[in-house]
Amino acid sequence: MIRIVSVSLLLAAPLLAAMPVAAQAPAVQAFVASFATPTPRTGKIARWEDGVCPRTTGQQPAVAAIVNQRVKDLAAFAGAPVNDSPGCAPNIEIVFTASPQALLDNVREHDPDFLGFAESGRERERLAAVTRPIQAWYTTQTRDLHGLNRIDSARRPGEGVPMKCFTCGGGRGPVGPTEYLSDATYAHVSGNRVSDGVRSAFYHILIVADPGKLQDHGIGPLADYIAMLALTQVNSPDNCRPLPSIVNMLAKDCTAKTEMLTKNDATYLRGLYKMSADRQLFSTQKGEIADSMEAALAGR
Repeated sequence: MIRIVSVSLLLAAPLLAAMPVAAQAPAVQAFVASFATPTPRTGKIARWEDGVCPRTTGQQPAVAAIVNQRVKDLAAFAGAPVNDSPGCAPNIEIVFTASPQALLDNVREHDPDFLGFAESGRERERLAAVTRPIQAWYTTQTRDLHGLNRIDSARRPGEGVPMKCFTCGGGRGPVGPTEYLSDATYAHVSGNRVSDGVRSAFYHILIVADPGKLQDHGIGPLADYIAMLALTQVNSPDNCRPLPSIVNMLAKDCTAKTEMLTKNDATYLRGLYKMSADRQLFSTQKGEIADSMEAALAGR
């Protein structure tokens, strides 16, 4: 079992001294790039649009309650929606198990979409491999201008689209016979080149922790780490972040480790949930998060 230690939120406290913006900006941009992960369908950054509802299993009820509450507290701080209903259907499942690979093998066989986007059985097998003491799997969805949702899955063909010939009438619009594209899909968009009205959002996150490999860490740091994974998809979690981060706690060969949520982490999450979710370009979304972080770290 995971040992229980005092859990201090300290979310609003200045955990790091703010550096001048000119000196901080390149590091902040690199920090954002080390987190931001484009989704397979839109190439945009996903975040929660539905209320988060975490459920932790495999631990004592007191430990599970700490982890669940930490996820919800950090979500509320960041500006993410929270589902406080006691009977909410969990969309963040946090599992402590001594047999993580057996669990993922079962997910691959029965619920492969919960591994994330995969275009082949070989890719699903690769995604299902457990390689870290705490590991997360993200199922994303695409939400269009009218709120239509589709899970990002290569296993699910489109519902089909009837399409008329746009070139048959010499530029007079769609005329001629209608062809039915059986596996095609569609989305309502704004037509704006900057913000097209299409967003990427999380549908389900599975986080699996092996308690036998985490005995050197108390529940406070682990809850911080899990909460971070529950609110943002981390790009290359084994790599050391360019600024202090709770994610460095389990990164391999990382000397800049910390066992608490840092101000960099907190301001990144706030920037993520303030970001314009329907921006066309991944680079624009990263820039918005970086600008928000720089302002917050500079005390503006």
